[in-house]
Amino acid sequence: MTEQFKQSIEQALHNPNLTGALGRFSEAYVISRAKAYEGIDFEGLRSRIAEIKGGAAERLEELAQQFQREAEARGAKVFRTSSPQAVKEYILNLAREKGVKLVVKSKSMASEEIHLNPYLEQAGLTVKETDLGEWIIQLAGQKPSHMVMPAIHMTKEEVADLFSKEVQERLTSDIPRLVKVARQELRQYFLAADMGISGANIAVAETGTLVLVTNEGNARLVTTLPRIHVAIVGLEKLVPSFTDIAPILQALPRSATGQLLTSYVSMITGSTPNPDGSGKELHIILMDNRRSEMARDPKFKEALQCIRCASCLNVCPVYRLVGGHVFGHVYAGGIGTILTAWFDELKKSEEIQGLCIMCGRCREVCPGKIDIPELIVEIRRRLVKEEGQSLTQKAIFSGVLSNRRLFHSLLRAASLAQKPFARGGFIRHLPLFFSGLAEFRSLPTIAETPLRDRVKQIKQTPAREKAVFYAGCLIDFAYPQMGEAVIKVLNKAGIEVVFPEGQTCCGAPARYNGAFEVAAQNAVDNLKALLSTEASYVVSACPTCTAALKHEFISTLETQGRQEWLSRARELAAKTVDFSSLVKKLVDEGRLTLLEGETLEKVTYHDSCHLKRTLKVWQQPRELLQKAGYQLAEMFEADMCCGMGGSYSLKFPEISAPILQRKLQNIKNTGATTVAMDCPGCVMQIAGGFDKQGEGIRVKHTAELLAEKLK
Repeated sequence: MTEQFKQSIEQALHNPNLTGALGRFSEAYVISRAKAYEGIDFEGLRSRIAEIKGGAAERLEELAQQFQREAEARGAKVFRTSSPQAVKEYILNLAREKGVKLVVKSKSMASEEIHLNPYLEQAGLTVKETDLGEWIIQLAGQKPSHMVMPAIHMTKEEVADLFSKEVQERLTSDIPRLVKVARQELRQYFLAADMGISGANIAVAETGTLVLVTNEGNARLVTTLPRIHVAIVGLEKLVPSFTDIAPILQALPRSATGQLLTSYVSMITGSTPNPDGSGKELHIILMDNRRSEMARDPKFKEALQCIRCASCLNVCPVYRLVGGHVFGHVYAGGIGTILTAWFDELKKSEEIQGLCIMCGRCREVCPGKIDIPELIVEIRRRLVKEEGQSLTQKAIFSGVLSNRRLFHSLLRAASLAQKPFARGGFIRHLPLFFSGLAEFRSLPTIAETPLRDRVKQIKQTPAREKAVFYAGCLIDFAYPQMGEAVIKVLNKAGIEVVFPEGQTCCGAPARYNGAFEVAAQNAVDNLKALLSTEASYVVSACPTCTAALKHEFISTLETQGRQEWLSRARELAAKTVDFSSLVKKLVDEGRLTLLEGETLEKVTYHDSCHLKRTLKVWQQPRELLQKAGYQLAEMFEADMCCGMGGSYSLKFPEISAPILQRKLQNIKNTGATTVAMDCPGCVMQIAGGFDKQGEGIRVKHTAELLAEKLK
């Protein structure tokens, strides 16, 4: 991470206007979006959009040819190019040929992508943005910080200052007044402009139609008043037929701003006369800029399903802290990282891709059904493949995590070395350059006796049914009591628990950092260990590990060409189950009974990201806790990331800390004395945060709370 990038993060985090504006919008957005989608089958709708856009990506060249043919038959001129420079030269040459001096623009991310404005201005043209947000950032000399709301990072007071300088009049921050000033100021440009430049949200190959979706009237003025209209359209906007418009229009406003419908939906099919009756010129530039190359990539073609709603930004816990000027280049957030890697270059995404905490909220709300976190992992893999691992990564992943005996020996050694710093199960202070690790949260101590040693002392009654327990590193070496609770609960249901000693790291740390070769070897080592015993289940009480066993072993081995292990990986995936889902099944079958009768203990529940979003489990632990008699109090943003993110909290402690503080406050606001969760990583983060604050709230794994309430 460069010093400049680190400073940009610090500046954003210490800008209360930025974090305040983004935080307020994010909270309001979740509510308005849910209301907007009431009565709509979102999964069905986004499956349809993914089908339309994914199918179009498979035949971009065919659709581009059809669009050009149909648009030109209706009087438009279509220019196709793969070069951003060629787009800019075409527009400038057209402007010079037609004597254009003034250009008005409606919002166009494609024009931002190729840095069109400075190019035209350097050539002597006057270029005016007319979208309110775009005009604000043009006056401020900034880039958009959001794909839909480019000036979301600015306060009304900042906007008032900008407008005051522009109109040379002292303006207050009264929003209706500022809007009126903008309307009056921009009207003269609409009337005087010779050329209007727009983008397009959809381009219909069947009819050569452009569809523009806007909330302001400026786009209609830009596309109708000037005698020349130029539309810059990325190839990914192509859809085959006119009927394909409806699903996208249904999702776009709901996902972008939580609206049922935008103020204006404009459809332009061919050239239309100017108001004075003269012939109007319509130039449509179909811009490639590596989109065709992306469509041919088996992994990244999925990104072309994006409809540019920016819902991924609206729900991202990192974006709402640092904004798009840090978490982005031209396009912001998770999808912006992917587009930057393609439309610009892979190297330019190197720093911003690290900002993704892998919480999966973007994947959950994306109307194009894009697995953004998985594509960011693929960027990391390709960066490692091109540039190799850093010395630190090599030492950790290739040197330690790929060697089970060395890894476990180091953990055992650390349990001895920590003694001068350990108090009450926590490490609250560390010396020298380690001090930052315990700055915003206390760290758990490494257990003197890991779970793998304790298991040998647990007396189990031999049973007909067996479950293999995959503990994961944290439960094995930091929280063995969680593992003992899992064994106690399953034993009570008549299941004998087997703990294979050959199990090792699940490979998630290596995989999420792009070190797929190490992750693949971790997968192979675990397959050997976990399938060595015949059992009905492989159970894990760590969602990150469960997701690795159930999903990621297969994809990692496929990517690395380890075909010989795929059948075993699928066998393991079929047997793997998370703790709460298995226990809920056992309770429903009558094999396990929990104590009845409500207790006075109020418990709130935190959803870990992998459990809810990858494994689709969130109701089961809540139902179990209620069956065990706990009073369940739902917290605000229960499924928002706690800021742990594996090694994320070590790489970006300045971002992890405020995410954690928000979570701790939401927990305290419930009045609960205990917070439950199914993830040992979340326990580490949240328990460490409360210990640092001196709070007495209990932080427990669901397994521990259920073990207390067995009949």
